[in-house]
Amino acid sequence: MENLRNIAIIAHVDHGKTTLVDQMLKQSGVYHENQEVVDRVMDSGDLERERGITILAKNTSVRYKGTKINIVDTPGHADFGGEVERVLKMVNGVILLVDAAEGPMPQTRFVLSKALALGHRVIVVLNKIDRPDQRIHEVIDEILELLMDLNATDEQLDSPMLFCSGRQGTASYSPDVPGTDLTPLFDTILDYIPAPEINVDEPFQMLVSSVDYSEFVGRIAIGRVERGQCKQNQEIAVCNYHDPDAPAKKAKAVSMYEYEGLQRVPITVASAGDIIAMSGIGDITIGDTICSTQRVEPIEFVKISAPTMEMTFSINTSPFAGKEGKFVTSRQLRERLYRETLKDVSLKVEDDPDAMDSFIVAGRGEMHLSILIETMRREGYEFQVSPPRVLFKTIDGKKCEPIERVVVDVPSEYVGSVIEKLGRRKGEFLEMIPVGARTKATFLVPSRGLFGYRNEFLTDTKGEGILASVFEKYEPFKGEIARRSTGSLVAFETGESVAYGLFNAQERGVLFIGAGVPVYAGMIVGFNPKAEDLSVNVCKRKQLTNMRAAGSDEALRLVTPRNMSLEQCLEFLADDELLEVTPKTLRLRKRILDHSQRMKALKGNK
Repeated sequence: MENLRNIAIIAHVDHGKTTLVDQMLKQSGVYHENQEVVDRVMDSGDLERERGITILAKNTSVRYKGTKINIVDTPGHADFGGEVERVLKMVNGVILLVDAAEGPMPQTRFVLSKALALGHRVIVVLNKIDRPDQRIHEVIDEILELLMDLNATDEQLDSPMLFCSGRQGTASYSPDVPGTDLTPLFDTILDYIPAPEINVDEPFQMLVSSVDYSEFVGRIAIGRVERGQCKQNQEIAVCNYHDPDAPAKKAKAVSMYEYEGLQRVPITVASAGDIIAMSGIGDITIGDTICSTQRVEPIEFVKISAPTMEMTFSINTSPFAGKEGKFVTSRQLRERLYRETLKDVSLKVEDDPDAMDSFIVAGRGEMHLSILIETMRREGYEFQVSPPRVLFKTIDGKKCEPIERVVVDVPSEYVGSVIEKLGRRKGEFLEMIPVGARTKATFLVPSRGLFGYRNEFLTDTKGEGILASVFEKYEPFKGEIARRSTGSLVAFETGESVAYGLFNAQERGVLFIGAGVPVYAGMIVGFNPKAEDLSVNVCKRKQLTNMRAAGSDEALRLVTPRNMSLEQCLEFLADDELLEVTPKTLRLRKRILDHSQRMKALKGNK
């Protein structure tokens, strides 16, 4: 199998992985002459294209000098680290992409540590060398420091280093010599990344690293063939390393596919080393081993990092429930959430023991859970979610909480404000590096401390700051952290918001809604600078008399309401609040809608 290479591209979010894969596909002749070429072709999901991030790992392949190179494009955001961990099992080497201006970021550290632990060979690629603010030589030193910090072997420290511009599709061996195309990168892959070690004579065995779903054929298992061969319609057995007592399930390899460019091509025989997709096995899941019936032998599966955050999903109980959604029952919600766990291994779902029609969903971070919420609402689901909560652990009899490594890159004049704010949130300052007119600072901050901070951070840095975080470790509980310094403006009655009511309410704080919006009692319509909640009547109309005409309302000037995104809504939520999610609307609301009951509950808690 000398003519086969399996590689993954790993990096921090937005360091240019998907753009580089685009160029590799173009230059290897995957596209026909007149074929339309789409940018970021690997980001096939709507959400991926809108947000400019990769959420799911994708497989593709190119051919170069008679060698087939299987490429896995991985997500760069920390919340989708589970995707990266499992796909690394399929490959023999990685391309580590680092932005020539930003340098190594928290997620660079995370993905690189996983690759080094598996003993993979690493090709370091400095990308975006055409940026005007590039600092190539400093970043080279930072990468070497990171490799030493992660206890890389001597061979890994001597990893080849290339200098690329993903957008222009060029690579070179030296930062001083401009590249013309990606030939140096392709040659390095062939020379440095080993071909998969294969054993064709042994019985067939394959670990399922990823699962896709098709409406026509059901679940599709994706993985690398570890040994032997499998022929179409061959009898196979499915087993799992972590469930040794369960009997192996019998199945049949109905259809098999390999990746050629952007296509899945049907094949009749799959051999050791190939990355293939297989359909026909009903309830296959990630971590299962598919093997020959002659020798049923499961492969140990990489332990996925545990979730650090949870939210409660429940059926919508607001007065407007069922008006917009297609799927509104607890049965439909339950089915959809449990279905998600089949393809997302870092997501955990369980029925809430304390509440009917509610489900506890645990994931790797706010982004991880918000992508799930957004995907579900686009599919027509309607539900409500609680504020995010961190998952505590008891270690050596002590209550411990998740700590994140946070790296901020901000203009130097704003660094004082960031240090002060993160200090209040129990953040531990580690180091600060000046980079021209900007400063890069690293902190260890409790995950709780980051709730609601990202928006504040963007305001404090005038939108110029970059904040990245990745889970670091569990540490003893750091004490109470003040969540939110503002109170909510709560609608007093049900109806439609009118200009007169809104005009009076906007003097109390910042509004989230404009005129003509249906509201219900207990719905949050804005926030006020003071810490306590205020009830406002946004449906109040002016009392008309023959002296005052309705037309005088036109003189009322309304401030433009603040439009809240899904992430901003989740960050805003206080403990006694919920977010109502429907296909068309996001509504913030109090857990107890009735004003007098809410006041009673408040007095009871004091």
